[in-house]
Amino acid sequence: IFMVNDKMCVGLDIDKQTGQDRLMVRVGKANHDQLIFQKGSKAMDFTGRVMRGFLFIDAEGFDLEEDLDFWIAKALVFNREIS
Repeated sequence: IFMVNDKMCVGLDIDKQTGQDRLMVRVGKANHDQLIFQKGSKAMDFTGRVMRGFLFIDAEGFDLEEDLDFWIAKALVFNREIS
C-alpha cells in the first residue's frame, strides 16, 4: 500500500479467485460511479460488502504506463481533496 499524507492512495493486491495482480485505488465516493466503468475497474469488496470510493483495477486496466498513470493521478487528486 502506498500512503500519501498518511492516507491510503494506491496499493497492489492479488485476486484470490484468479491469482492475478490487481491495483487498489482510493478515488472517493463522488468519483466512484464514473470510474467504475473504466477498463478493468470493479468495486472493492474485501469483506463481501462494496467499499464505495475504492476500486480494484484488474491488470488489463493498468498494464499500459498511461493506464497506470491515469489511476495514480485519480488517487492523488482525491488524496489532495481530503487533506
